[in-house]
Amino acid sequence: MFDAKNLLDQFLGGNAGNAPGAPGQPQQGAGGQLGGLAGMLGNNLGGIGGGAVAGGLAALLLGSKSGRKVAGTALQYGGMAVVGALAYKAYQNWQAGNSVAQSSAVASSPAGLLPPPADTPFAPTETGAQQSLGRHLLRAMIAAAKADGHIDAAEQTAIFTEMDRLPLSAEDKAFVMDELRRPLDVDAVARGARTPEEAASLYTASLLAIDVDNASERAYLSLLAARLNLDDALVKHLHATIEGATVPASGKPTALAG
Repeated sequence: MFDAKNLLDQFLGGNAGNAPGAPGQPQQGAGGQLGGLAGMLGNNLGGIGGGAVAGGLAALLLGSKSGRKVAGTALQYGGMAVVGALAYKAYQNWQAGNSVAQSSAVASSPAGLLPPPADTPFAPTETGAQQSLGRHLLRAMIAAAKADGHIDAAEQTAIFTEMDRLPLSAEDKAFVMDELRRPLDVDAVARGARTPEEAASLYTASLLAIDVDNASERAYLSLLAARLNLDDALVKHLHATIEGATVPASGKPTALAG
């Protein structure tokens, strides 16, 4: 059975409750970045897992590109809570009329980010809603990874081969494969947002999947923001929050566009 929430944890954090990334559990993995599979990939794939924000699967998707890695208390959360925490903090600051600089400062403060309020669009508690949001966040991340067109047929084959070495169900693998093979469709990503809060979360997941460093990625994010009907000021808060809470997985001080 396909479990979108669990697969998102494989992208962005440990399995909630009993694995690295769960509240109260130490975070494992190369360089302490998100992803319970990162350490395993670092051993099996010659260090590829050390380069991507989301460890295992995102490392495969990103190839030689670097994503973002999150520091501080957000590492204790599962994947959906990481996205929700970042999106919620930016959304909260935007609604309060705070400055973009405040979003960046708060996100990078020693106190770190807190989980979003439970049973909200940022953190649904009903199983069906969790699965739906998880699927849409995964689709957003994979689409962002494809935005610069670097995942060609040969790379897809390599990704599928390496995926067989990961502890994923057949349904999980099928979902990733299907999404990789789909033509890039920003409208399909945007249709996953039923509320403004979900729109902010989808944009957040997209930003986490890549370290924006070329015109294709910037154009994709600009189009995605427009399709999601995100206010320009909110987009700036989202960028600032993620920039404040993360660093490039490569360790280079590359600022997010926005």
